[in-house]
Amino acid sequence: MKHMTEDEKVLHNMGYAQELARRMGGFSNFAISFSIICILAGGITAFPVAFSSGGGFSVSIGWLVGGFFALVVAASVGQIASAYPTAGGLYHWASILGGRGWGWLCAWINLVGLIFVVASVNFGVYLLLKDLVITGVFGIDTSAWGALHASIFVTVFAVTQALFNHFGIKVTTMLTDFSGYLIFVVAIVLTASMLIWGASFDLSRLFSFVNNTGEPGGLVVPEPRTALVAFLIGLLYPLYTITGFDASAHTSEETINARSTVPKGMLNSVFWSLLFGFFLASSFVLAMPDTTVAAKDGFNSFFNLFNNLPMPEIIRDLLAIGIVIANYICGLAGMTSTSRMIYAFARDGGLPASKALSSIHPKHRTPVNAIWLTAALSAGTCYYAPFMFALAAGCALFLYISYAMPVAAGLIAEGKTWTEYGPFRLGGWSKPFALVTVIGVVILAYAGIQPPFNPIILPLFPDLVFPLNQLTNPLIFLAVALALGWFLSERKRFPGPPIGEEIKRRQAEIAARESALDAAEAS
Repeated sequence: MKHMTEDEKVLHNMGYAQELARRMGGFSNFAISFSIICILAGGITAFPVAFSSGGGFSVSIGWLVGGFFALVVAASVGQIASAYPTAGGLYHWASILGGRGWGWLCAWINLVGLIFVVASVNFGVYLLLKDLVITGVFGIDTSAWGALHASIFVTVFAVTQALFNHFGIKVTTMLTDFSGYLIFVVAIVLTASMLIWGASFDLSRLFSFVNNTGEPGGLVVPEPRTALVAFLIGLLYPLYTITGFDASAHTSEETINARSTVPKGMLNSVFWSLLFGFFLASSFVLAMPDTTVAAKDGFNSFFNLFNNLPMPEIIRDLLAIGIVIANYICGLAGMTSTSRMIYAFARDGGLPASKALSSIHPKHRTPVNAIWLTAALSAGTCYYAPFMFALAAGCALFLYISYAMPVAAGLIAEGKTWTEYGPFRLGGWSKPFALVTVIGVVILAYAGIQPPFNPIILPLFPDLVFPLNQLTNPLIFLAVALALGWFLSERKRFPGPPIGEEIKRRQAEIAARESALDAAEAS
């Protein structure tokens, strides 16, 4: 008889076979979330969201507020992940704690958010490659580049990331492990460069709130808003950046000692991103020759700062290349997380063509069809979105809502229907953290539907977007679509994850499936 590890026993007790290759250790599980957070991605590309909203205060204090909130959410999610370490993660937990319909709804919201992660990151890779490397390093004029160039590059990124994922978790793990170290090194060197060759050590900039909405902020926020709304919009900066840490949970079935390793991976990835990201973002503000002029640069505020900083060219070039590589691997980690979520949801019959999407390559032990679907959807989303910041807001909004759903269900179920816990427990902090998570996500939802983020549903028809803003609001649109889908079809069709007697019934099927995969891999 085959010897089963504790991880396999836990997975079997939840009604699933060990189909994916379990090869990720503690650092690798941390690194995949740290790579998808990637402070060199959102920390750079989304910087104008904060600076053109509330100035240095929104950048520094806003980063701390958003970062500590993310830490609370990660702790709440980590407690549930410790009890139920499955690739489906959020969907599976929401189903167990809140019911089949709640889980199905969570799955779709999480899936949309994850697709937006990969799409927004890859579009960000294109912008950084174009402005920092192709123009900045090689001196090629890209001013005439448009949608065609973006489409080609984004497609190449998606295809190559899918290939890395296709050929096994080992290759992806090597790259995300490398990215973990690369992010630390580049962030430290970039921060030091800003402080050494920047214009000012005026720390008051970091505590001065300046309402840059409208013209003063280069129309990043198109119309003047109140100080409170400006600050809330600025919170999209840290919360877009410090998201995607559920990657640790989505790779649970590929992680050794998942019940302890996964929550640690999430918490550590958020903590170190919060810490290093704060110094990185603050250094941008301190290095600006003139904050008023920089604010008017709008979407180009970071690029103009970086390209004009009087640092040695060799350092600038190496930083530019390092930033682009880290962002590319961030997209790779996002594709890994998304494909595992699709695989897990399809495994329970939640998607069209579920049988195909839940299939595992017998040699590479990866969900190849789910991987290539992720590549196609993420590339297609980039073509559809009018601007990256709409994707960024949608990513933060949908992901944090999906994080809050199992946490909210757990708030009600804890000590009642939820009595099985893992080694990571919050104890007396569990319910307060859950309340903070739910209330914080409601506030985030309000910020995420403000201009310029909300007109993202009908960008192919620009004349219709603004008159129909409220109808095309992504939250309303998705809520209506999901409600119709559930009540007209999925309520009767969708079985949900296995529970009770269904888990016992599956044990023979699990054994047969694992034996078949082992035999195919051995041959």
